[in-house]
Amino acid sequence: MKIAYFDCFSGISGDMILGALIDVGVSFNDLKCELDKLQLTGYQLEVRSTIKGVIQGSKVEVKLSAESQPLRNLTHIKRIIDNSSLSTSIKQQASRIFQRLAEAEAKVHGVQVEEVHFHEVGALDTIIDVVGAVAGLNLLGIDRVIASPVNVGAGMVETQHGRLPIPAPATIELLKGVSIYSSGIDRELITPTGAAIISVLAQEYGPYPAMRLAAVGYGAGDYDLEKTPNMLRIAVGESSEEYLQDHLNVLETDIDDMNPELYAWVMERAFDMGAIDVSFTPIYMKQNRPASRITLLAPVHLANTLTELLLTETTSLGVRRYCVQRTKLERKIEELETEFGRIKVKVASVNGKVKNVAPEHEDCKRVARETGRPLKEVYQAAIAASNNKGKACIAKKL
Repeated sequence: MKIAYFDCFSGISGDMILGALIDVGVSFNDLKCELDKLQLTGYQLEVRSTIKGVIQGSKVEVKLSAESQPLRNLTHIKRIIDNSSLSTSIKQQASRIFQRLAEAEAKVHGVQVEEVHFHEVGALDTIIDVVGAVAGLNLLGIDRVIASPVNVGAGMVETQHGRLPIPAPATIELLKGVSIYSSGIDRELITPTGAAIISVLAQEYGPYPAMRLAAVGYGAGDYDLEKTPNMLRIAVGESSEEYLQDHLNVLETDIDDMNPELYAWVMERAFDMGAIDVSFTPIYMKQNRPASRITLLAPVHLANTLTELLLTETTSLGVRRYCVQRTKLERKIEELETEFGRIKVKVASVNGKVKNVAPEHEDCKRVARETGRPLKEVYQAAIAASNNKGKACIAKKL
């Protein structure tokens, strides 16, 4: 498993991420080719070597043409991404980052997400930073992103909305679930774009993970700091641990007075909002009353949102929250050719060795309806196709 560790000792921004990715080994030409898939004009991407403090790194600039750029909202940006020829995984991650940006701005300004029109999200350089960051990690073949606690800076900053505290309101909203600190540097060290990218892509925060280090790159920020190099460091290596691990929040609430018809709606909404798993457990509460325990497994950055869901959509008066560490297998979706057509299967593996294969239930149901064959036969065909593929791969290696 290939890891990228973001060492955010001087904060993080979109251009710092692009610079560090190029410095650590991403081909500048390959990155430009990926960005060209957006079919956007009016900008030029440039990279140069620079020194901050005593460290040499790469500085990336998105230079815009003199012509004015259109005002874009979340819908416009998602349409640009969806209509591109980028890979599905890059589209999904980039869209999630822009969704986070729009939600943060909407909350800060007290409007609906659909009403958000602001240059920070709509700006062309933000689109390039976000898509470039996701595409760059994809070009490196990164399986997992881990980050250090992020240095956010201190003081006040002048913005188009006036003088604001550091981190700015939208930025600190984006940092929910992110490990942060301030070293006291009187500067804005993290931008909304940087906060959105790291909050979506980083799967955990902490010290350097156990890995065989392969490469290190530095991405430079715009200004010089007195005592600290204004750089983002990215270290890339192979994990020395056998299994993937991450940290999640478990949300629980016990209910004995809710209409049973509402439970399905709560589960549906929780999954739509990003819950990893939702379960209902029958229990007995005080006075021996039958009740249900709702348990949500939530990404750390979505814990507050999903807690609000439980308090809004159920009759709960309180939600328990605690952090858990999860050990898991690497998972990916493959589409295999079977006697009934193409079927998606979920493949779980560790260090390239397949441990489990599970046909996608909804895909199997679709094929069963289209062909009129029993669902169990479709399942068996998908598993057989996966086994045959595995045997072919072994034979090829031999």
